[in-house]
Amino acid sequence: MRIDKFLWCVRLFKTRSLATEAVRREQVQVNGRAVKASAEVKPGDRIALREPPIWRSWEVLALPPSRVGAKLVPTLLAERTDFADLEKLEMARLVKAQHRAPGEGRPTKRDRRRLERFQDEG
Repeated sequence: MRIDKFLWCVRLFKTRSLATEAVRREQVQVNGRAVKASAEVKPGDRIALREPPIWRSWEVLALPPSRVGAKLVPTLLAERTDFADLEKLEMARLVKAQHRAPGEGRPTKRDRRRLERFQDEG
């Protein structure tokens, strides 16, 4: 099975085109090497996915016939990322969230309505 299709089938990416793009940008490795989207994956291969600041890795246990439900993913993949790396990833997420000022990000429904009223007046 192609690597881009496999990544989509086991729900590591929301769409196959996102998986293909990640492979093209060399954010995906198979057995320690960057590959093309057409590279074949087989049981026993190790897949590494760049999730800054670390590389998360999985071992392929089986190939799915098509996209599978989230509950079936553990039968196809086994996570092989070091615990220390997972802690490092979690710390990076916490630091990033901590530096975001309250109220930043997507506006609430109330904020959006206020913005629309302000723009209509001007």
